[in-house]
Amino acid sequence: MLYTILAFAIALGVLITFHELGHYWVARRCGVRVLRFSVGFGKVLAQRTDKQGTEWALSAIPLGGYVKMMDEAPEGASPELANQAFNNKSLGQRSAIVLAGPMANLILAALLYTMLNLVGTNEPAAILAQPAAETVAAQAGIQAGDRITAVNGQPVQSWGEARWQLLDVVTAGGEASLQVDSEGASRQRLLRFAPGAVEPDGPDPMAQAGLALAAPQPMVGNVNPDSAGEAAGLRTGDVIVSAGDLQHPGANALVQEIQKHAGQALAISVLRDGALVTLDVTPKAETSPDGGTIGRIGVMLTADFPMVTVRYGLFDSVQRGFTRTAETVWYSLKMMGRMVTGDISLRNVSGPVTIADYAGQTARIGLAAYIGFLALISVSIGVLNLLPIPMLDGGHLMYYLVEAVRGKPIPEKWLENGQRIGLGLLAALMSLAFFNDFSRLFS
Repeated sequence: MLYTILAFAIALGVLITFHELGHYWVARRCGVRVLRFSVGFGKVLAQRTDKQGTEWALSAIPLGGYVKMMDEAPEGASPELANQAFNNKSLGQRSAIVLAGPMANLILAALLYTMLNLVGTNEPAAILAQPAAETVAAQAGIQAGDRITAVNGQPVQSWGEARWQLLDVVTAGGEASLQVDSEGASRQRLLRFAPGAVEPDGPDPMAQAGLALAAPQPMVGNVNPDSAGEAAGLRTGDVIVSAGDLQHPGANALVQEIQKHAGQALAISVLRDGALVTLDVTPKAETSPDGGTIGRIGVMLTADFPMVTVRYGLFDSVQRGFTRTAETVWYSLKMMGRMVTGDISLRNVSGPVTIADYAGQTARIGLAAYIGFLALISVSIGVLNLLPIPMLDGGHLMYYLVEAVRGKPIPEKWLENGQRIGLGLLAALMSLAFFNDFSRLFS
């Protein structure tokens, strides 16, 4: 729990502080006087004031931060000081300052994705399992062992890249063209998807369409001394490709086949140094916990998915980083639109509890997964803040658009009513998010 809380606090602190830095940087470039920039909230632990008069503070609650500008010039202020007030700036300058926060989050996401592309990540290869009959993949002719190399003409190196390219069409419906390596030949497969339900705890829509990773072939990880496996000649590193009538068995199927052959010879074929070797193994009969007799051969099995290192050069990394960010923004907006029209359940709205849970999970997986999580949440913060809801950055931009059309500032009464509406909408959204969070937590 402590690990999850720490991972969540770091994520929120970094992303919100970067958001506020966007506001700060553009405000200073526009000549606005910034009174305070705080990293964290609550009691100030340390502070210093720079030569421009900005107080930099480190506060006790490390869940983000804030920037405080001089909105109105104090009474009797000199013309020079009055010109540093936010509300005395031009419409274009005020809009740029407000827009800078969400844009900072989107730029941060693009930089994080770029970094992952440059450094490289280890991901499962896009080698598919045999799809179930009547699924979309089966109807398109997908076979076991097919390896996806491109989606709609876009080359992919890994299962993660293939999933990302397919995610929109799988959930919203439509067609997707897959280029696959099948039995040494390159083939095209056209998949036609119907719009599918998207539920946070529902089945994987990719798996429902028949697109799933092939189970990895079991490999001998260790051979126990004086075991049936050692007597038959099994060695560490042998990849088991068949056992009796089972061809390319998964680990569970292999164990079950061995257990059924207690005291009986079982032909096991393995790949060893690129050569196929067939051995006769006689599992030793042992008593199972339920009192039955099962066979054991005394070896430890491992079953790792084939992995590939996904890495790109500088130019491609930057291009892919910004493209991935733009695609994520567009996908997020489409999902929001489908929620509004009722095509997608509101149960997909997540709040701080779910975000904290994912922060902890990705941090435990590794640094690359955690950075990918930061990029995704940074996009979410940017998109959320651009929604035209009063009290959010997007709400202020909406006011400025109305001001540009009217040719004069919005009346104070409109602003007050807008604040009440915005507060109500945000309260409803947060209530829904917390309800969904705790429903998942206790269900």
